Amino acid sequence: MSEHETPRHVVIIGSGPAGLTAAIYAARAALQPLVLAGTYWGGQLVLTSDVENFPGYPNGVLGPEMMDELRAQAERFGAEVRTIDATRVDLRQRPFVVEADDGTITANSVIIATGAAAKRLEIPGEAEMFGRGVSTCATCDGWFYRDKAIAVVGGGDSALEEALFLTRFASKVTIVHRRDALRASKVLQQRAQDNPKIAFRWNAVVEAILGGERVTGLRLRDTLSGEVSVLPVDGVFVAVGHQPNTELFAGQIDLDAAGYIARQDADSTATNIPGVFAAGDVRDHRYRQAVTAAGDGCKSAMDAERWLEAEGVAVPDVTHEVYSVPGVG
Repeated sequence: MSEHETPRHVVIIGSGPAGLTAAIYAARAALQPLVLAGTYWGGQLVLTSDVENFPGYPNGVLGPEMMDELRAQAERFGAEVRTIDATRVDLRQRPFVVEADDGTITANSVIIATGAAAKRLEIPGEAEMFGRGVSTCATCDGWFYRDKAIAVVGGGDSALEEALFLTRFASKVTIVHRRDALRASKVLQQRAQDNPKIAFRWNAVVEAILGGERVTGLRLRDTLSGEVSVLPVDGVFVAVGHQPNTELFAGQIDLDAAGYIARQDADSTATNIPGVFAAGDVRDHRYRQAVTAAGDGCKSAMDAERWLEAEGVAVPDVTHEVYSVPGVG
């Protein structure tokens, strides 16, 4: 597509729950959104086997299946979804310019929904058993580990929050940390140390995740002695941080200290650039849930619609219901 063609009302970059929900709402508002979904579309949920905490699925749903349904719903209302990557953006001019694998696109508004990726250990067994005993989200998967022995790898606030949450289900939670002191806040450290279900393996790194169909243990190496041992567990939660996917926008969008898109207003998804909005995990490093990302997507589409109206951008006048719920109707 040439940049000389009529600018799109809204281009959505990203195709997780935030991006596709934004597409549903923008399409129902007659904004004819274009979603640059990425070659590997669907966000983190396509790597998740069972989703049991998203409203509307009383029996749970496979992550890829849920994303297929969200995409079909967006396309039903007229969103165009392309499984191509955005390769460069220029947000310093209007209309905005987005370069993609198949050409250059211009847009009157942009919604950034590129998400964040959980950092991995990059060790043998991790990728092979992801979703089969390896997880990065206790809130998502903790329920599956009732009366099981599990490990949490990490030493920051996220790791201890995960471990404390998991004690609701697991028989034992072992926190594996490469040093002999935690980086987490003192309050969380005290709660973890006071919890009878939590144990610590200090000065230990995970060299491999063991198992076949399911995780059976971790091969640990002592960072002081070099001694190698096996910790039997039924699952492992990797909590060594997340990396927001904001490289494409560096130098143009305001980012916070952790690299997430900075919030300009607690009540809006607006960024520091008028007409550019952000939704989901790319700006949220607290909740990181599919349902909160979907809510953000809804808000970003409504924010974009209202901004376009205020700017006098001509949008077809149709009757639409902006408060419809994804998955319903």
